[in-house]
Amino acid sequence: MNGNPLYHWIGLAVSTALMLPVPVAMLAGWTPPWLRKWQAGMRLRAYGLLCFYALVLLNSIPRIADASYEAVMACMSVGFGFIAAAAVLFLLAERKDSGARATGPVEPRQG
Repeated sequence: MNGNPLYHWIGLAVSTALMLPVPVAMLAGWTPPWLRKWQAGMRLRAYGLLCFYALVLLNSIPRIADASYEAVMACMSVGFGFIAAAAVLFLLAERKDSGARATGPVEPRQG
């Protein structure tokens, strides 16, 4: 069931190189150019992306370690929880952004 560990190592290395730098940079304060208009929910989006990376870890590490079928399935089940958490975080980020757009910038009263 676990297959060749080399393939899982390669997948883990590629996933780490592609999925980890952006959310870590977002948490450090950098905003990607394509997300500059959605500033309010930036941290929630970064945590959602980290949940996807946790899913990758939970699916690859037990297979690399040649764990039992039960352990692999348990880790995959926990991974589904991370998928649900990411979905909730992305929805909360969108809600926070829409609330920030609805209120808009406060203009001084003329009076």
